[in-house]
Amino acid sequence: MAISRSDLVSALAEKADTTKSTADDVLSALADVLIDAVSKGEKVAIPGILSVERVSRAARTGRNPATGETIDIPAGYGVKVSAGSKLKAAAK
Repeated sequence: MAISRSDLVSALAEKADTTKSTADDVLSALADVLIDAVSKGEKVAIPGILSVERVSRAARTGRNPATGETIDIPAGYGVKVSAGSKLKAAAK
């Protein structure tokens, strides 16, 4: 089961002993910082929890599964999210 944004905001507000409005503002600010950093090619790390970074993807040849036709896929970027040690330990 996934936690919705409103559930996350409620949990953050309770843990931080603040209002839901403030928690929502902080969550939005975190998203903005992550998006800005990744778009600039910077790595963002929250030690023990996670790291987020932009990665390069090389150009490659693929195949259209419907027709079997070979297609060229241009180079581009993706996002890599890595779990930190505390997050990995929590998943056990």
